[in-house]
Formats: sequence, C-alpha cells, structure tokens
Amino acid sequence: MQYALLNGDKTAALKGAHGICIGCGKKVIAKCGAVKIHHWAHSIAAKCDSWWENETIWHREWKEQFPVDFREVNFFDDHLREYHRADVHTTAGITIEFQNSPITLPELQAREAFYPKLIWVVNGLKFKGFKVLKALPHPNHPALENYEFRNSEHLSMIRKIDALRQNANAEVLNFYHQDLKTIPITSEFYAFSWRNPHQAWLNVVCPVFIDFGGHFLYRLRTRYQVSENYSYLQMVSKKSFLAKYANS
Repeated sequence: MQYALLNGDKTAALKGAHGICIGCGKKVIAKCGAVKIHHWAHSIAAKCDSWWENETIWHREWKEQFPVDFREVNFFDDHLREYHRADVHTTAGITIEFQNSPITLPELQAREAFYPKLIWVVNGLKFKGFKVLKALPHPNHPALENYEFRNSEHLSMIRKIDALRQNANAEVLNFYHQDLKTIPITSEFYAFSWRNPHQAWLNVVCPVFIDFGGHFLYRLRTRYQVSENYSYLQMVSKKSFLAKYANS
C-alpha cells in the first residue's frame, strides 16, 4: 500500500511510522528499506484485500500520474466481506487497475463484476512470445464489411460468404489483391501474435491497455466475425490516455 491513515490523514509511508489501513482499519507499519519501494504493510496478517499483489516500481510510476485523491480508493465487498483497494478511482467513477502479475480468469471476472466502470492497464513487458505485427486498415472500414480477417501472422482475409458457407477452400486474399488494395493502411491499428497467450486477457470484457514502455499503449480490441473473432491492437498515446482519465 502506498497510503495509510497517519493522525487521520492519508499519508505515504514514512520511516518508523505506524498507521491505520484505510480499508480494514487494522494497524500497519511503514516499510522504508533500501531495496523495495516504500510502502505500508499490515503488522499482522489481516483479511483486507484478496486481490492484492506486490506493488512494483511500474505500479507506483503509473499511480503517481494521477491526483492523490484518485489513488488507492477503498470499497467494501459485501459478498467476500472484505475491502478492495482500487489502484485508481476517478471522480467520474472510472476504476483503473494496473496489473503486473498473471491473473486467473475467475479473479478477472470478479473484478469486472465488482467495479462498474473498469479499465485495465497491463504490463506487457511480462508477456512472453508477444509480437506487434503489421499495421492494419481500420478493421471497421466500410469496404471490409464483406470480408473477414484470418488469425494468421500474415495479414490476409477471406470473403464473408465463404465463412458463412464454411468453405474449406476459401480464397485467401492479401492486401495487394485488386478487391482490397485501395483500402488505406492506418498507423493506428495493428495485428499481433502471441505464442503463449494469457487466456484471461483474451476473455476480458472491460477495456485493456497494454503497456510495453515508451510513449504509447496498445488497446486490445476484437472484431466479431462469422468464422472466428479477430483480436487486434489500437495504438493510443499515453499522453492522451492520461489527459482523458487523470483529470476526470
């Protein structure tokens, strides 16, 4: 935890200090060593937030982009009879969770059910076998209405009529084909491959933004198709993301 109550005020960890957990109300002590980031920890084991994960520098750097009042906002879960500490909760009612470690699908679904307006920001540097591939045309471009993307590292499509007929010998079209070559390629949408995908993120309902470092995020998107759904990425600048949510 970055914050606890110290003399009734929401306060970051101070060396040697003892405070009160803003959620469960139990005693916490400041951990201000030379290795881990400064944080508060419960003095004894407490049932406070079962969704808790170790906070990293990555978490802290993201949280510090938001006003203090938005950070570590607590909510009580009547079903589990415990508090949940949202990484960020804005005045517009949007919750942002920064996820660094793997998460199970049941926990992901539980969080999405608990927070009415949830956004995920995920540390993509922890993903193995993930590659951003070629730029795409806008997946919802009107000229693509009668075509479906193939789930392949090679950017290609088939005709929707072949998908409806389940034609095993459907013609595979690349973007040099005369029917597709006039459709503009964007600098906003990208194909990707993921050799060992975390299935939880492919079954997500709420918006997911993947952080690979640098100045951009990649929002995970889905194009719903007859043959099989097609996942792709939308590139979004961190500056625009923060402008939208850090002041709302």
